Amino acid sequence: MDEAAALGAPAVGPVELGDLLVQVARGDQDAFAAVYERVVGPVFGLVRSVLRDPSQSEEVTQEVLVEVWRVAARFDPARGTAMTWVMTLAHRRAVDRVRSEQSASDRELRAAQLSGSRDYDHVVEQVEARLEREQVRRCLRTLTQIQRQSVTLAYYKGLTYREVAELLSQPLGTVKTRLRDGLIRLRDCLGVQG
Repeated sequence: MDEAAALGAPAVGPVELGDLLVQVARGDQDAFAAVYERVVGPVFGLVRSVLRDPSQSEEVTQEVLVEVWRVAARFDPARGTAMTWVMTLAHRRAVDRVRSEQSASDRELRAAQLSGSRDYDHVVEQVEARLEREQVRRCLRTLTQIQRQSVTLAYYKGLTYREVAELLSQPLGTVKTRLRDGLIRLRDCLGVQG
């Protein structure tokens, strides 16, 4: 027979989890050890069902129990049972980990796509630029000599219409007309719309 019962003292039942959390909030390490023993299994089970990965589940379970130690004073028995409060903390932490892992995975995927597409785009841009240069050269050959000279001086050398006219010893109006006609022919040859 129990000594307390034999002496006529009332028998003490197991301490409620909520009462233990109140003691944990005061910094009672023994109460935390008792809380730990009661909740570690269910917390790990819940976290494992969300995360599926055993090592991450152990890590998150540890984080949850540290959080229980730190925020035990936030437990309000009027809002639910102590076990529900602990399991809510566990569920939130597990979901946060899933979201964090998903965000990290998405960032890595975007980074890989960007770095992979840069090399590809760089090559494509080089090929397209080379093809465009060849097409422009071919179209420039279809212009008259004065049109070709005017376009080359104005657009490749960066000279003004007046400078082109002086260099070619042509009237300014003639150079402007040759440039306009040459650009129209280039546009048509290159297939540029409008």
